[in-house]
This record gives sequence, structure tokens and C-alpha cells, in this order.
Amino acid sequence: MEIIPDINYEKLLRASLANGGDFSEIYLEILSGTSIISEAKRIEKYLAIEEFGVGIRVVVDDMAAYAYTNDLSCLNELASTVAAAVKTREFTNGICLEKNPPISYVVLKRDPGKVDSSEKIEWIQRAQKVAWGLGRSVVQVKIHYTDSKKTIVVANSNGYISQDNRNSIIFAVQGVVSQKGLMETGYEQIGGARGFEILEENPPEEIALKALNRALLTLHADKARGGPMPVVLSSQAGGTMVHEAIGHGLEADLAGEGLSVYSGRIGEQVASKAITVIDDGTLKGLRGSAGYDDEGTRSSHTILVENGILKTYLTDLITARKYDLPLSGNGRRESYRHKPIPRMTNTMIRPGNLDPDDILSKVDRGIFVKKMGGGQVNPANGDFVFEVSEGYSISKGQIAEPIRGATLMGNGPQILLSIEDVGSDLGFGIGTCGKDGQGVPVADAQPTLLIPRITIGGAVHEK
Repeated sequence: MEIIPDINYEKLLRASLANGGDFSEIYLEILSGTSIISEAKRIEKYLAIEEFGVGIRVVVDDMAAYAYTNDLSCLNELASTVAAAVKTREFTNGICLEKNPPISYVVLKRDPGKVDSSEKIEWIQRAQKVAWGLGRSVVQVKIHYTDSKKTIVVANSNGYISQDNRNSIIFAVQGVVSQKGLMETGYEQIGGARGFEILEENPPEEIALKALNRALLTLHADKARGGPMPVVLSSQAGGTMVHEAIGHGLEADLAGEGLSVYSGRIGEQVASKAITVIDDGTLKGLRGSAGYDDEGTRSSHTILVENGILKTYLTDLITARKYDLPLSGNGRRESYRHKPIPRMTNTMIRPGNLDPDDILSKVDRGIFVKKMGGGQVNPANGDFVFEVSEGYSISKGQIAEPIRGATLMGNGPQILLSIEDVGSDLGFGIGTCGKDGQGVPVADAQPTLLIPRITIGGAVHEK
């Protein structure tokens, strides 16, 4: 357990509201951990992370004054600084803080903070040995291990104080292979709100093999055939589609400002009846989970789209009040240096009832996407382009030859309206989501999905 400094939160909240405001908040963060990067067959970086900071925010309507420090002796000055930025009606409410009960969704059997550094390096070296041993076409291998323990305390003039203790771990392997002028990259990672036992459950050799074999498979594959065709998205592809094509558009700051294709559409059909979209920060062991968000609000299970109908948006304190929406517990920030904004946690399309093999059997000719890569989405209109990092052609309902160079191009709302076949399986991916210069840990998931028609970017073939 981290040693939490004794701070008079009520006094600081009153001082920050000396010139008025709607509410005030104090955010304390204590962070420790390890980051190790291996490249060029050696350990390039080993960082022991120790960080502490406090931020104070005063909110008036939908505007906020925010300041932060890592010096405890400056807290009274910090409160005066944000107070000086505000000149409005007097804050007349009393401040008496009630402590929220502890909640944890971390699955921790072996604390990485108690694992010797030599053991962490050994796991990296095991992955490195396997990756480089896969042949002369392997030209680059990068391995990244990181673990962290974060304790946050949030006190709010609305009358509560919340504490959340979070653990996170990631082990990632990226390999580059080259042959005859062609170059391909493979990537695989594991992680979550877990302890070091996740590496014991998923040996580093297996992670390295998945990453490098994906690159080698693609290196020797034929160029993808371009044009409109059916696509089966495997549950193993991760939830890139739901995260990018609809998730960001359902964050209340974008939707409320009219910057999303889903703005002003609550109660409308935005997807087929087969599609239900959920954001859930309460799932044990997942990378986006937390007992409380970074405003001290309890994390929740939020149904965003139910049977195709848009139900609500993801909110923080400001957007919930501004747009008269339920508070969903999605106020998140990268660190004490940042103000909270509405963000996804663990976002998914709910599984359906169909057997994934039955879905595949419906496609005579198309593409099977086993793993998605990166992509870009315009939240204002929903248009997207996604890379396929591992894909195969489909022939007469069967997975056939591997392909390379495929991209998926389409419009999120149109694609979601077209999906009727939803598998009974569910596969999760993990990542760090970027927005407004902040990165936060997330997970996303989907079942096997059949997109009846989508444009594939690839080679142009004559008929």
C-alpha cells in the first residue's frame, strides 16, 4: 500500500472556491513501476518510475481552471492560483466530505513490484531468443515490458472523497521481417489490470511466436484483392471497429458539441437490431477497469446502444451536467498534469447467438480478418480506414490463403446498420487510447461479425 500524505482536503476545497465556482476538485496521484525496452538484441532502457502529484480544478459552468504541482508545500498556493482565475457567484454550499467505500477490479496474484528486476529481464530475453531464432528474414525485434501501481485520491466539493488502487502490466513484442524488397511487421501484446502471473499464464515465447509468425505469414502472402466484398471480422481481431467506428463518437464532449455523427441522436436507430454496444469499467482484470474514475465517480456498466437504438453518451461531471445526462463514470485523465475528459474504458459489442463457423460458411468469396491493425476515423461523419495485420481470403465458406496489404474502408454508422450476423464468441484487445494529447489504458472487444459489403483497399485485379 502506498503511503498517502495527510492533506486537509476540505480546507483546500474551500480555498479554491474563495472567488466562487460551481464545484472544486482535488486529485492526488502516486505512481510507481518499471519500464524495460529491448531492441537490437540488448536492453536499451530500464526505467524505475516514481511519481507524485496533485491537481486542483475549479469549474464554472463548462469552463475549468486547473493547476498542478508535485510539491506538497505548495498546495495552499495552488488553491489560491485556481481561485484567482475565477470571479463568479459565491459558493455557498458547505463542504463535508464522505468517504466512498473501496472497490477494486484488479486481479493480482503476484505483485510485479515485488518481482526482482533480473526475472523481468529474463522474460524479455526468452522472447528475444525465440524471435531472433526464426530465420534470417527477421531484421528487427522490439520488446516492451511495463508494470505500474497507481493510487489516486479524489476529493470533491460535492461532498465525497474516493480512493482507487490500480495495477497494470503490459508485455509486447514487435517484429519486422524482410525478404526480396518486401517488409512486414507483426505485433502481439498481453496485459491488463493484472499482476505478474499473467506472464506465467502466457509465456513470452508464445507472445514472440505470435508476433513474428504473423509478420512472416504476411511476408509470403499474396497481395489482397481490392474492391467491395463481404468481410468476416474474427473475435480475435479485437474491438478496434467498435472503439474507433462508434466509441469515440459516443463520448459526450464530442457528441454534445455537434462534432460526432451521433450528435443529437439519442432514441434513434444507429445500428442494426443485432448490435448492442456497452462500455464497462467494472470488468475484473481488464486494462480499462477501475473502481472509480479520475473524478471519483464509481465506474459503471453503461449500455450505449441497445438493439440498434442509441441510449446515452459517455459522460464526466461537466458533460453530464451540461447536457442533462446520467453520470457514467467516464471522466478520465492520463495523470495529475491533465484535466479529466470523457473517455472509454472497456468497450464492446455484445455477443449474439450464432456459431462463428456458421457465419463464415455464409460467405462464398470475401476476406477473413483475424487481427486488425491501426486506423483512422473521422468522428464527424464516421468515415474510417483500418489496416488488416493478419487476414485471409475466404473461398466457399472456408478460410483459404493468407493475404497482405488489405485495408477496410467504410462508414461506421452504415456498417453497423448492415451487420445482422453476430457470433456467440467474444475476444478482447488492449491498448492505450489517445485523445486531446492524453493517453489512457483501454480494452475493447467484439464477437465474430459479418459485414455484408465493405470496400477493401488492395491490388486491382482485372476481370
